[in-house]
Amino acid sequence: MINKDQILKELTFKASRSSGSGGQNVNKVSTKVELRFDLYNSLLLSDNQKERIESKLKNRISSEGILIITSDSERTQLRNKKNVIELFFELIEKALQRPKKRVKTKPTRTSKEKRLKEKKIVSQKKRLRNTEE
Repeated sequence: MINKDQILKELTFKASRSSGSGGQNVNKVSTKVELRFDLYNSLLLSDNQKERIESKLKNRISSEGILIITSDSERTQLRNKKNVIELFFELIEKALQRPKKRVKTKPTRTSKEKRLKEKKIVSQKKRLRNTEE
């Protein structure tokens, strides 16, 4: 698929103060990590791959074509950075996967017989309703 080592060079990271658990640590240390990937200017992805990623991840891509992913779930910047990188590769691989084409199948003999049997039962029920009146 894509070379992870090379694509890591195209990523930029930004750390900021995070909300949530951590006590006084939250007020002092920048643990929230934001990953930015410039999709349009990437040299490693083909135009076709860029289009697929853009269509699949459009809610995470800014108007400038920058994919932004954040993590502030952990108490350390390093763990948040690892989380963000893992999530980035998961999203990219998922977006680049081509869905399997559906193969048309014919109904089996048993399923046809079952359907016809059920139709007969329903029609008989309706026929009996008319005769009761």
